[in-house]
Order: sequence, then structure tokens, then C-alpha cells
Amino acid sequence: MDKSKRKELQEQYKQLKTYMGAIQITNKRSGKIFVDSYPNLKNKWMTIQMQLDMGRFANAELQKDWKELGAETFSYEVLEQKESEDVTDVRWELKLLKKKWFEKLQPFDDKGYNKPLTH
Repeated sequence: MDKSKRKELQEQYKQLKTYMGAIQITNKRSGKIFVDSYPNLKNKWMTIQMQLDMGRFANAELQKDWKELGAETFSYEVLEQKESEDVTDVRWELKLLKKKWFEKLQPFDDKGYNKPLTH
């Protein structure tokens, strides 16, 4: 690929809108859910699946169930998304999104894989 074509593709990539937001992974067998927020949702499910397949996902309980039950037992859903360029403090916004969905869904104990937020 020549340099001008490469530069053009890089510019196109930079122009793509990115979305931050909150996601939910559901264990379809038990009904347990995992909720989190991320600064870029683009390809996020693919990334999470790869981490789980490699045994490197941060949530040990979800990782254990994934290994025992298999990928087909889980579903992925974007709960809410916002254009990243509309946000001035991404970390703060992500924290607020996560808090909102934690309060709404209560993904703790028997209902989920998350630990309650501590302030």
C-alpha cells in the first residue's frame, strides 16, 4: 500500500465516530449479569470474548462461568451509548453511566457478577 493511500485510510479512521457507553453481558442459563462502562464500544464484544477465551478477563467469577459453560451461554448488549466527542470528561461520564446502570439493574450477589461500587 502506498503512503498516500495509507494516510487517506488513517484519516478516514480518525473521522469515524466513537461511542462510549455501558454494556451488559448476560449468562442466559443463570440470568446473572455483568455490567460495565467503556470509553470506546467499537469492537468491544470481540475484545471481551477474546479476553474470556484466553482466560484473561478481569472478573474472575464471569471468567470461571465462561470457561465452564462456553461462549454460547452468554449474550452481549449495549445498554446506553454516547458520542465520545460530545463529552468533556470521559472518565467521569463513564463512572456516572456505570453508577446509573448499577442502581437500575443491581448486578450483585445472586443477580450478577459485579461488586457494588464503593465511594
